[in-house]
Amino acid sequence: MAKGMKLNQTFRNFIEKQPVFFVATADKTGRINVSPKGMDTLRIEDDNRIVWLNLSGSGNETAAHVRATGRMTLMFCAFEGSPLILRVYGQAKVYHPRDIEWDGLVSGFPKLAGSRQIFDLRIDLVQTSCGTGVPIMEFRKSRGEQELVPFYHEMGTEGVKNYWRRKNVETIDGKPTGIFDDT
Repeated sequence: MAKGMKLNQTFRNFIEKQPVFFVATADKTGRINVSPKGMDTLRIEDDNRIVWLNLSGSGNETAAHVRATGRMTLMFCAFEGSPLILRVYGQAKVYHPRDIEWDGLVSGFPKLAGSRQIFDLRIDLVQTSCGTGVPIMEFRKSRGEQELVPFYHEMGTEGVKNYWRRKNVETIDGKPTGIFDDT
């Protein structure tokens, strides 16, 4: 296991090839959340910063956890080729479409229906492990472009906001996510 390294070019190349990554967050109390993410929603800004566009979903745990503690871990696994697990630890901020920073950040991503937040992760630790326990799997296609994005596109802007009101205002532990909160 190697740790303390920067997000060097080798690691950047590895991350950019992965069709899926995992996000882990936790508040001081309550449940820990781990979410799979994919599509063209992650950007490496430099060796110490990653931003990713979060699309709408049936929950909004990550936003509430980051709002409360800022702690975030991203994990990338090699499902083909040489084995590797890469974890990126740091402090994150969450930005919503209402925030001043939104337009500058979202301009680096494709326009996707259901775009809900952008997370800006400042990296303080990069760790690798062998990954030999991760299975070799073939990537066939992304469900996001064919299922997720059309689902939110059909809702329209107001429909998506209504969806957020029903599903994204509180975590499963009853904590606020900040999706409609200016504070």
